[in-house]
Amino acid sequence: MSATSVQSVPRVSPAAVSDRWKGRVSVLVPVYNEAAHVDELLQAIQASPVKKEIIVVDDGSTDGTREKLKALPATDDLSIVFHERNCGKGAAVRTALAHARGEYVLIQDSDLEYDPQDYPALLRPLEERAANVVYGVRPDRPERGLRFFLGAKLLTHLSNLLYRAGIHDEATCYKVFRRSLLGQIQLECQRFEFCPEVTAKLCRMGEKIAEVPVSYNPRSSGEGKKIRHSDGWLAIWTLIRYRFIRRSRWLRPPAEKPGTPFAVSFLRKPQQ
Repeated sequence: MSATSVQSVPRVSPAAVSDRWKGRVSVLVPVYNEAAHVDELLQAIQASPVKKEIIVVDDGSTDGTREKLKALPATDDLSIVFHERNCGKGAAVRTALAHARGEYVLIQDSDLEYDPQDYPALLRPLEERAANVVYGVRPDRPERGLRFFLGAKLLTHLSNLLYRAGIHDEATCYKVFRRSLLGQIQLECQRFEFCPEVTAKLCRMGEKIAEVPVSYNPRSSGEGKKIRHSDGWLAIWTLIRYRFIRRSRWLRPPAEKPGTPFAVSFLRKPQQ
C-alpha cells in the first residue's frame, strides 16, 4: 500500500509554532500497568529517527510502572504525568495533548504492538503538506485473533458508510495529526472511543485521511491487551452518535486551548 494521494487538503489555520517546535512531533504515550515493557518502549521511541518530544501519561498503574517512570533521568524531550486514578486511554490522550508543543501529534500505544521506526513514513504526508491527518494501516495478521480482526473491520466499514472516510484501518493506534487541527476539536473520550471520536469529527470537518502501511506485532489478551467487548459497542455507538450531533457542539472556540478535566498527582516537564 502506498500513501493515499490527496488532491485538495483543507486549509488549517496554523497555530504559532516556535522554531524549536516546528517540524517536531509530540509523541503521546498512554500507559497503564506496563512495568514489564515501559523501558523497552521508551528506548524504541527515543531510537526513532525524527525530531520529537515524548509525553507519557500513566493512567493509574498499580504494578510498579509509576516507580519506573519516576526513576527515569530527567531529559529535555520527556514529560511524565500521573493521573490520580485510572481514567482510560482517551483520558490519558487528552491529558497528554494539553502538554504537547510539537507541530505534529502522534499516538503511541504502550504495548509494543507498533514499531516507532515507522514514524518517518507516518510523518511524510504531513511534512509534504499532502494531508493534515495520517493513519497507519496494519497488515491483516491472523494472530490478531478473530474477534479483534472482525471488530476492526466492522468499525472501518461503518466509518466509510457513515462518513465516506475511504480508509482501511479505523482502529489503528498510529494516528498522526497537525496539532493545530486537533486543537480545534473538543474531545470527550475516556476509554478506547478516542479512535472513532476523532475519526468521526475530522471527517465531519472535511479532512481527508491519508494512509501509510505500518508493521504490527499483535498482542493477545493473555499478554495484557486491555480492550474489552464493551469497548467495541461503545466505538460503534460513538461513530453513529457523532454523525448526527451538530458540529457547533464539539468545535473548540479559536481562543480556547485544549485542557483536561482529569486529576493529576505528579507532573515532570523539561525546563522551557
